[in-house]
Formats: sequence, C-alpha cells, structure tokens
Amino acid sequence: MRNWSVNTLQLDTNSAEGTKWRYEQLINFGLEGERLQRETVRTLLPTLQIDSAKKKLLQFLLTHAQAH
Repeated sequence: MRNWSVNTLQLDTNSAEGTKWRYEQLINFGLEGERLQRETVRTLLPTLQIDSAKKKLLQFLLTHAQAH
C-alpha cells in the first residue's frame, strides 16, 4: 500500500488504531492485490470511516457470502 501523506514507517500497524487506519486506506483507495481478513473487517466495520455504499456492500458480503 502506498500513502503519500503519512509516514507508514512511524505508524504502529499492530495497534488497534493502526489496523483501523490501514483498513480504511485499503478499502477507500484500493487493495493492490492484498486481501482483507474477514473477522477483522467484521469487527472494525461499525467504526470504519468509509463511503456508506462501500460499507453497505461489505455488510452484505459478510452476511451472505460463504466462507472459503
């Protein structure tokens, strides 16, 4: 993931806020081949600051898609 406005080397990606920030960036700006963890998305979805249409789509996929 590339982000020009944040020094990702100084960001603690293991913290809850770092994980939330990373998932928001990936969902909003593209995954670039990465995959999201289903349980992490399920846990973070209510608090993610993302487009409402994307949030509805993710909610639909989480409730209707079969686990593979």
